[in-house]
Amino acid sequence: MKGRLLVLDEIDGRQAAALLVDGQLEELAIDPLGDVAIPGAIYRAVADRPVKGQGGIFVKLPDGASGFLRQISGVAPGQRLLVQVTGPAEPGKAIPVTSRLLFKSRFAIITPDAPGLNISRKIKDEERRADLSDLAQTGMAGASERLGLILRSGCLEAEDQAIAEDIMAMRGLAEAVLADTSGPPELLVDGPTAHDLAFRDWLDPAVDDADTDPESFERHGVSEMLDALRAPHVALEAGGHMMIEPTRALVSVDVNTGPDTSPAAALKANIAAARDLPRQLRLRGLGGQIVVDFAPMPKRDRHILDQVLKAAFKTDGEANLAGWTTLGLYEMTRKRDRLPLSELLPGGLP
Repeated sequence: MKGRLLVLDEIDGRQAAALLVDGQLEELAIDPLGDVAIPGAIYRAVADRPVKGQGGIFVKLPDGASGFLRQISGVAPGQRLLVQVTGPAEPGKAIPVTSRLLFKSRFAIITPDAPGLNISRKIKDEERRADLSDLAQTGMAGASERLGLILRSGCLEAEDQAIAEDIMAMRGLAEAVLADTSGPPELLVDGPTAHDLAFRDWLDPAVDDADTDPESFERHGVSEMLDALRAPHVALEAGGHMMIEPTRALVSVDVNTGPDTSPAAALKANIAAARDLPRQLRLRGLGGQIVVDFAPMPKRDRHILDQVLKAAFKTDGEANLAGWTTLGLYEMTRKRDRLPLSELLPGGLP
């Protein structure tokens, strides 16, 4: 199918969402198993003990859980503070949190301690920007100077009433949470479910269609795509393939040319792998240190691959492309922003 299709379903009673673009899986969200801290959740926490060597401090969360805040300045042991989960916890490690809270909806983001009224740069139309500026000023009138507002790019085509309602809802939530700092560790705002996340973040640009009926994953081939993601082998358009294999220390990626032995085969396979790598890592929920063993090619062609990688990872959140090692490997890091697919579907699809 051509265009953007939003598919909502359930897996073992857990919400699941997928975004297909021209028939290819581009985004995926599945509610985790058990009681897991979801990125975006906001907690009232208690500062515990600093870890100066790591430039941060542990914080106590509900039910004996521990978070790690990369901030020491201005935070003393025993102090109560509000923190937001920034990503999944690695096995045996504390949950990563930040004290820079964001209250995010489909159209509005309230930014405590980052004042100002801002409109997405993606909205170019000056008349629309002026209308949105009026909506922002009206919605934030009388609010604390501590609160800022960002109107998201989805506001371009949205109804003014819907935008105004989002502003007021997020402002009200932010004001209530910021006032609730006394007491023991407690979950104050849960992270978004898979369906909530899809409606909040995936509808810009607008989808052409949506399927929210039961067994929609089977009907649109999403289940088959998930099975493919659970395997390390990734076929490439150029006829080659890459193997993506996470280990405890890093994610290993090996690119191969396949049966093509022509002089240009290696560069073709490497370019195809570089273009698809951000999507594969995102859908598989992989991050941290990543080492890529590209198919052997002349050093003079590396600059071509460098440009392809930069373009491919440009919109992929917090990725750091470190570059080539003396052994000819390519190193990068990518922020862990979701649980690995292997933990979301440990036994496969039902």
